[in-house]
Amino acid sequence: MNNSKLKSTCILYKTEELLKGPNNRYKVTVQVAHRAKRRKYEDIDIVDDPLIKPVIRAIIEMVDEITQPEIIID
Repeated sequence: MNNSKLKSTCILYKTEELLKGPNNRYKVTVQVAHRAKRRKYEDIDIVDDPLIKPVIRAIIEMVDEITQPEIIID
């Protein structure tokens, strides 16, 4: 299995995990879209990884925040 296929399945599982929890999938979708849009314009000067689109980065971040709350707590 190639690397892009592995990343695609990982992203798919994370997306399913994000949508599994709340009852209102529309609200989650809108939150992901807003976060991706905000990141796109905030990080215009920062070049992290041009292969990861802002929406995918937003999904990964939101799943991590939900599944690993210790990341947020200082």
